[in-house]
Amino acid sequence: MTSLVSVVIPIRNEVNTIEACIQGILRQSIPVLEIIALDSCSSDGTRDILAKYPAVRVIDIDPADFNHGLTRNVGVIAASRADYVLFTVADARPVDDHWIERLLSGFTDGEVSAVCGQQIVEHSPQTNPVEWFRPVSPPQVTRYQFLDAGQFDRLPSGDKASVCGWDNVTAMYRRDALLKMPFQPVTYAEDMVWASEAVRSGCALVYAKAARVYHFHCESPEFTYRRTLIVSSFRFREFGYIPNVPDSLRNVARAVKLLVRERGLTAGERLGWARYNCLYQIAFAKAVREFRKAAMEGADGVTRVIERAGMVPPIPKKYG
Repeated sequence: MTSLVSVVIPIRNEVNTIEACIQGILRQSIPVLEIIALDSCSSDGTRDILAKYPAVRVIDIDPADFNHGLTRNVGVIAASRADYVLFTVADARPVDDHWIERLLSGFTDGEVSAVCGQQIVEHSPQTNPVEWFRPVSPPQVTRYQFLDAGQFDRLPSGDKASVCGWDNVTAMYRRDALLKMPFQPVTYAEDMVWASEAVRSGCALVYAKAARVYHFHCESPEFTYRRTLIVSSFRFREFGYIPNVPDSLRNVARAVKLLVRERGLTAGERLGWARYNCLYQIAFAKAVREFRKAAMEGADGVTRVIERAGMVPPIPKKYG
């Protein structure tokens, strides 16, 4: 069977996770044509691991030139050769051997430009038990398409943000669609911005939640705070969306209840993850409150709060 898929992965110092990612891709029920690693000067042995796999091609990216949107465009325009381009990240790995097959099955007609899967948190001692994947219903396939930009823009802001909750940790595109509509030169949320542009131009987008990858970041309070501000700013500028202040006490109580009931955790693990979730909720609520105050001042207020936080969040701790 002729392979239809090129996989593109931005990489930098991923020695602990990249092999599981590559092996998971190579075990798929549908073989890939190539894996394109966009490497920003890895110095930890990542390149030695990549060199073991003939399917992998490495493209060097100067760290000073890295951009979430433009760097991914390099992988598409300058390197990819297949009809479909699949994006993921080096610290994610497929849940099963049918990940690519399930993404491809979402291209049910010629108007579907891209299909997005779902990232989930593995049951592991290194991941937050509160976020462990606990499905309550079978995975659904959802298709969005609008007659014109006006039809989309008339949606409530929360609905617009939901439609464009795109995720390049597990997303496949028609290569032709990306050549016509490349990613914007943004420092964050290139996937969400692309989805917004796509639906406004009449493209159909599909969410196929059965196409799952394992992915988890252990967030510091600083990371949570800055990421929340930055993501909120993009949603505000794209959709006019302003998040509600969370009920932190209720969320912490729910987290503690889950930790107490979860079997297999030691007392130390329960206490450690309880502290983690408490700090997460404090940082998240603080960011939302500050963002809401800034949003009341309009775009200038949002710009000021983002400048204070720094445009790009710090690199989170990865597990693997």
